[in-house]
Amino acid sequence: MSEDKYLSSREGKPEMNLLNRIMAHLPRSVPGARGQGLAEYALILALIAIVAIIALIFLGGQVSKILSNVGHSV
Repeated sequence: MSEDKYLSSREGKPEMNLLNRIMAHLPRSVPGARGQGLAEYALILALIAIVAIIALIFLGGQVSKILSNVGHSV
């Protein structure tokens, strides 16, 4: 007899035994770095947002003048 609790059929229900086998292999098949990748994307997005805010602070006056000139010419 097998000592693995997921592979034993003590209860006599083969459909539950199959379900237990599937559930036993599920955590092994899910990649562990999923959360790490999400955190990296969030950091990149935050960095892009910071750069955009700094660019608007320094270039905001010039952009405003250009848009104002375009608006007046239309």
